[in-house]
Amino acid sequence: MKTNNPTLPDGYSAVPAGKLVNAVMCLEMFERPSPKRAAKEPSSLSVSRWTSPDLDAYRALFRAIGEDWLWYSRLTMDDESLRAVLNDPLIEVYVLNDGEARVGLLELDFREDQQCELTWFGVVKEAIGKRAGRFMMDFAIDTAWARPIRRFWVHTCHFDHPSAPAFYQRSGFRLYALFAEVMDDPRLTGVFPRTAALHIPLLEPRN
Repeated sequence: MKTNNPTLPDGYSAVPAGKLVNAVMCLEMFERPSPKRAAKEPSSLSVSRWTSPDLDAYRALFRAIGEDWLWYSRLTMDDESLRAVLNDPLIEVYVLNDGEARVGLLELDFREDQQCELTWFGVVKEAIGKRAGRFMMDFAIDTAWARPIRRFWVHTCHFDHPSAPAFYQRSGFRLYALFAEVMDDPRLTGVFPRTAALHIPLLEPRN
């Protein structure tokens, strides 16, 4: 996680209409966490590698998972750029399956030496609260630490599901940095409908 300005002044800072400020939390672990007592997992779940995914299918799953949390970055990439990322040999894309249905997305980025970033992690809204996330996280931890890494890290934000920070910390990650990200509201740029992410107020510019 990089920043152009590592400090912000105390107090309030004005944000222009049409922009959003996202509170980003970075978390990391430096060793594989001790296994916890196994809970009964849904027998219909499985994780599979998604090699060279079809771009339309990938974007559809990415949108289905991320629209309520304003996941926008992969949806604004052109085909060539997105294909280059997804086909990079050091980026591993996985899907969580519930029977024949794709219900989750997991991406592991090994491009930094001896590190792995959990770049994308989420499930469709119908799978939330059904231990699908725990099933996929256990897989992510096992897969990341099967490689010769020294650090596994992830970033989340206050746009995400309210339980996300606690979920990552229960999984063994520890908070190490906070950032403020200023961005265009993707509901005003046409990436998402204005009805997306109702938990995040929408401030439109005045004509």
